[in-house]
Amino acid sequence: MDTAIGIPPRPVTALLRLDGLAVGVAAIVAFALTGGNWWLFALLILAPDLAFLAMPLGPKRGAMVYNFAHSYTWPVILIGAGLLTQIGWLLPLGLIWAAHIGIDRAVGYGLKYPESIEMTHLGLIGKARKAAQRANAG
Repeated sequence: MDTAIGIPPRPVTALLRLDGLAVGVAAIVAFALTGGNWWLFALLILAPDLAFLAMPLGPKRGAMVYNFAHSYTWPVILIGAGLLTQIGWLLPLGLIWAAHIGIDRAVGYGLKYPESIEMTHLGLIGKARKAAQRANAG
């Protein structure tokens, strides 16, 4: 990967992906331990990906909306608020959201760069990754 364009070296990416896996697993375990409704989990686990609907607005705006929906900030706020206020829907919603982000990061989907949705903080994805692999092979 080209660290000159802000893509971390492989050991850093591996650690970031491991962090995502840890968060994803922890959120799922916490969801189970708190008696979460698995139908709700199934219904909402992909909800943050609705942010892709902003991609026709262009890469910069699309990345901004996607990154907003894929930041740990919002689920952590929901989880904290759910624990502090005992408002029943906040905790499971925050845990589902955190699980989604963690799983995404574990499989290599990171926060998007405004130049291209195929450039993430975890490296290149999609066609950009394949092109980079071909260029490095030849």
